Amino acid sequence: MRTVNQDTITQAFLDYCGAETDPRVRTLLESLVKHLHAFAVENKLTHAEWRKALELLTKAGEITDSERNEFVLFSDVLGLSSLVDMINSPDDGTPSSVLGPFHILGAPDLPVGGDLKGDNEGATVIVSGIVRRPDGQPVKGAEIEIWQTADNGLYSNQDPDQPEYNLRGHMVVGDDGRYLFTTIRPQPYAIPDDGPVGELLHATGRHPWRPSHLHFIITAPGYRSLVTEVFPSDDPYLDADAVFGVREKLIMVYEKQSAGDPVPDGLAVGDALTDPYYKVDFDFVLVPEA
Repeated sequence: MRTVNQDTITQAFLDYCGAETDPRVRTLLESLVKHLHAFAVENKLTHAEWRKALELLTKAGEITDSERNEFVLFSDVLGLSSLVDMINSPDDGTPSSVLGPFHILGAPDLPVGGDLKGDNEGATVIVSGIVRRPDGQPVKGAEIEIWQTADNGLYSNQDPDQPEYNLRGHMVVGDDGRYLFTTIRPQPYAIPDDGPVGELLHATGRHPWRPSHLHFIITAPGYRSLVTEVFPSDDPYLDADAVFGVREKLIMVYEKQSAGDPVPDGLAVGDALTDPYYKVDFDFVLVPEA
């Protein structure tokens, strides 16, 4: 039987990866274990600290369900989600940003020019733009998933008083790549801090707040899928996002409008706009798959 010590245990693990191991799996595991072992040695990790880390992970598993994923939150607040986004965002496309734990599948169809606001409180916002390629040409038939918080800062799957798919929609753009819908301005909100992620935030003196944002997933055949979010330029938490999701290229401007100002053609709400209302124009750039 082979024995190990502090100097040989890392290599012992590496030797356990057999020849049949997938090369990419081997690369990731070897690098992960090297860094984990080095971290433990460098910081002289104690049994109490090791048990605390396992306790937090156990709690994350216990609290995670179909409505809330605590492991995603851990990845977010540690900056890992955003770092992976940055590594994989092509320079000539719209940057990706965190998916977040509140996305759900099956949002109802929303036509171009449709109304997402419904009966929600808040000033109307007209959101429009073009889904295009880096050369400026529109991406025909791109599909867009949209979701956001209500005026109380909660998503529909957090709030039992909201309809199931409130402020969520699925849109297919036409040949011109144009998307257009009405909604309300989402509010800043605090990520859940009543679980193990909250313990980490409190221990490091960090707040749980995120700037307000609109979530988008944009897909089209032959193009890299884009998961992103856009943020208003005047949000108080723009420079202090708890999950590090803000990118310079993802900042938008809410332009204040008055009753009687012209509105885009094809808008469903028409005269039902609030006074004042706001406009946002933001183009998304999809990069062709290699």
